[in-house]
Amino acid sequence: MPSRERIGTWIESAPVQRIIIAVIIVNAVTLGLETADALMATLGGLLKALDRAALAVFVVEIGLKLYAFGWRFFRGAWNVFDFAVVAIALVPASGPLAVLRALRVLRVLRLVSTVPRLRFVVEALLAAVPGITSIAGLMLLLFYVFAVMSTSLFGARFPEWFGSIGASMYTLFQIMTLESWSMGIVRPVMDAYPAAWAFFVPFILIATFTMLNLFIGIIVDTMQTMHEADHAAERREMEGAMHDDTDRVLAEVRHLRQEVAGLRAALQAAAGAGGDTQGSGGRPAEERTKS
Repeated sequence: MPSRERIGTWIESAPVQRIIIAVIIVNAVTLGLETADALMATLGGLLKALDRAALAVFVVEIGLKLYAFGWRFFRGAWNVFDFAVVAIALVPASGPLAVLRALRVLRVLRLVSTVPRLRFVVEALLAAVPGITSIAGLMLLLFYVFAVMSTSLFGARFPEWFGSIGASMYTLFQIMTLESWSMGIVRPVMDAYPAAWAFFVPFILIATFTMLNLFIGIIVDTMQTMHEADHAAERREMEGAMHDDTDRVLAEVRHLRQEVAGLRAALQAAAGAGGDTQGSGGRPAEERTKS
């Protein structure tokens, strides 16, 4: 096996990936501890050394993958993500790009690309984006309709909450999240408009319970579809392997049949040759008997 393939197999092996996961977790802890001034005053040197060591491990890993896979490395979206995260961590700590150093905490997100189950969840969320976009468009239309209605109904008495369409949409978003919606907004409005519940209750039922459940339903359906696709691919691989095994067994059986047929023909030929020999040796005896 060529050295590049050997390195690629080694860097993608389970033991090495477990080491990378451990380094990511340790690096996540050190990045969090670096935000504590008291710890930095006493253990700042150690924490920075651990951070540099983790970054060195990541750079070596990316370098080995680049050497092993070449340009094929950038064909994988997760590989590009890992490369970008490590590249951001290498930005100098001074100068106009120093603000990007705050993004080094993104190295923790490499845990998503390393752990298969987390990667599956993210891929499911991305696959659900088209359906989520449709629901988001429907929700935006719903918010616009209710914002126009609430501005017309309550804007005169409560301009801070419903004075404009923008303010109404923000207020309705707060109501949708159920954050202080009753005592903070709805009950004061109902003091001025006793029938305001007939507006807010249907909005909460539609926006909070129906729409958000649609979001969840689309994500769950996408994950189920991906699970079924993975199982179907595994079944096809198993069927292909079984088909290959069957073909190999049939080929071996045919070969054995040919060998058995050859042995049978050889035995028959040997038996025929033995009979001819006995026949030729018996003729002179018969001639002597007749004579």
